[in-house]
Amino acid sequence: MLNMMATGGLAMTMLLSPVSAPAAAADAPPSGQISITVVTVNGSGCPAGTAAVAPAADNTAFTVTYSDYLAQVGVGAKPTDLRKNCQLNLQVGVPAGFTFAVAEADYRGFASLAAGATGMERANYYFQGTSPTVAVSHSFSGPFGDDWQATDTTDVASLVYSPCGEQRNLNINTELRVAVGTSDPTTTTSFMAMDSTDSSVNTIYHLSWKQC
Repeated sequence: MLNMMATGGLAMTMLLSPVSAPAAAADAPPSGQISITVVTVNGSGCPAGTAAVAPAADNTAFTVTYSDYLAQVGVGAKPTDLRKNCQLNLQVGVPAGFTFAVAEADYRGFASLAAGATGMERANYYFQGTSPTVAVSHSFSGPFGDDWQATDTTDVASLVYSPCGEQRNLNINTELRVAVGTSDPTTTTSFMAMDSTDSSVNTIYHLSWKQC
């Protein structure tokens, strides 16, 4: 199966605190298990009960799994279906003496785009109390019918960490959008999904750690 990866020209920038981390190697993850609590979830792409969050056992990442996140246009689609979004507000509990940043995010899903149609995945990230980052977008063009993947990365010198000793919820905003383009919406349906019915497809947020 052919996998399509979009690696947009813009690097993901995190505005997690006003102080940038030095260009040095990250510390090893803490040994104590982190916790992640979904405080609020809003958006047409993640109705109540359709988004789940889980930290990795080694504290290097956490995953978000969606079960009803699909944008579509054409036959059978409603006018409002062309754009779906999700806003997650997460409380991340970390062991004392550590702080973190999101260094990379891997988005995955499935898309079926008719010839001439286009799809887009967009995301931005920020800590509570700070301004949202500039959204990073990845575009896909039809004809296409397969798994898709998009990765946002931040270089080490640009990582900004959560303030030490403060509880700042992490906000993650994502969006899927599909456009008819030159395709015929009366005879075709184009869609882009960021969901999984068997939990095998999920979004992975890779963490970078520092000792305070």
